[in-house]
Amino acid sequence: MEQKEFNLNDVVEMKKAHPCGTNRWKVIRMGADIRIKCEGCAHSVLIPRREFARKIKKILVKGEE
Repeated sequence: MEQKEFNLNDVVEMKKAHPCGTNRWKVIRMGADIRIKCEGCAHSVLIPRREFARKIKKILVKGEE
C-alpha cells in the first residue's frame, strides 16, 4: 500500500463522510495524533496518526508550506 504524504493545512477526504454530510476535513494539528476539522460544521476530531493514515482516501487541496 502506498504511503500518503499529508501536511498541516491540507484538506483531505476520508473514507467515511461526517454525519453533517460533508467529507472535507482540514488538518489543523500534527504530531503523534492528528487533529482534523470538518469543513462543514467545524467539529474537530483527534485521532492517532496510524488510524488517520488508514482512513484517509485522498488529499483534495495541499496546504501552504
